[in-house]
Amino acid sequence: MELNDEILISAPIDAVYAALNDPSILERCIPGCEELTQNAEDELDAKVTLKVGPVKAKFKGSVTLDRSGAPETFSLTGQGNGGAAGFAKGGADVTLVAQGDETLLRYEAKADIGGKIAQLGSRLIQSTAKKLSAKFFANFAEVMAES
Repeated sequence: MELNDEILISAPIDAVYAALNDPSILERCIPGCEELTQNAEDELDAKVTLKVGPVKAKFKGSVTLDRSGAPETFSLTGQGNGGAAGFAKGGADVTLVAQGDETLLRYEAKADIGGKIAQLGSRLIQSTAKKLSAKFFANFAEVMAES
C-alpha cells in the first residue's frame, strides 16, 4: 500500500521539523496513540489502538528515524504487531519546503500488512489509512497553529 499527500503548515520550517521530532507532540497527533516513548535519539516505541472495519487491535511497535537530510528531508521506518489482528511495517519519506512563514510538508509512505487485518480487503485498508493520515496531519496543523 502506498500513500502520499502534502499539507501547508502555518509555521516556519525549523518549527515544523522540531515538532515532527518531539514525542509529546507526535503522541497528541497520532490517532489512537496511547503512549510514545523515545528510547534513543533516533528510536521511538509506540502503543496505538486502531480500528480497521470490524477489527480493533492494540499495536506495539517501534520507529527508527533517519535525519541525515534534516531539516529539509528525513525518513522513518517502523513496524508494529497487533497480536492476532496482524502486523504492519513500512516507512515514509518526508520533505519540508520553506514558503515564507509557512512550510509545505510532503510525504510518501509505503506499508505492508499481514494477518487478520490484511484479509479485510485493500479498499477498506487504503481508505482507513488515508483517514488516519489525514487525521494526523489535521491534528498536527492544529497543534502548530497553537504554538
